[in-house]
Amino acid sequence: MKIPKQYSFEIGYRNIFAQSNILNRSTNGYGMLFDYAWQLSGFDGKKAKSFITVPLGYTVMMADNSDSKSVHILNYGWTVRHELTKNTRLTPFVEYGLLLNNMRITDTEGSLFGHQSQFDLGVNLNTATRLKYFAKLEYSYTSYPQFNEPERIRLHYIDLKVGVRF
Repeated sequence: MKIPKQYSFEIGYRNIFAQSNILNRSTNGYGMLFDYAWQLSGFDGKKAKSFITVPLGYTVMMADNSDSKSVHILNYGWTVRHELTKNTRLTPFVEYGLLLNNMRITDTEGSLFGHQSQFDLGVNLNTATRLKYFAKLEYSYTSYPQFNEPERIRLHYIDLKVGVRF
C-alpha cells in the first residue's frame, strides 16, 4: 500500500499578544511555511483523515518603532493534523505541533534557539481538483533563552494564515 502524501504552503500574519522578559519590541509580522505530510488514518474512506507533517517556516517580525529591531525566525519540527469530518466540501481540522526555532535579531551577533508549541483550528475548502485551500487560526507559545540573562523570553503568538494543499 502506498501512503498518501500532501504538500502545503501557507502565508499569514503574526501578532505577539503576551510576552515576558523581552529584549526587543517587535510585535507584528508575517511568515510563510511549507510542510510535507503523510496520511496516518482514514484510508478506508469511513473515518476522517489524520496526518503527520514536517514543517519548515520563516517569519519576520517588524520593528514597532525606531528603538526596536526586526526579528527573523526559522522554525521546523513536527505537527499532527486531524480532519474532523470526512468527504465534505468544508472540512474543519485541528492541528498541534512541537517546533524548534532559531531567532535572529537585526544587528545583534548570534541567535537564540527556542521551543514552540502550537495549536491550530482551521477549515479546508475541498475542490474538484487536487488543490485544497485552507484558512486557520493558530495559537503558539515559544520560549527562548536571553543573551547573557538568566530569565527566559516567553512569547504568546496568534497567527491568521491561508494556504493551499496539493
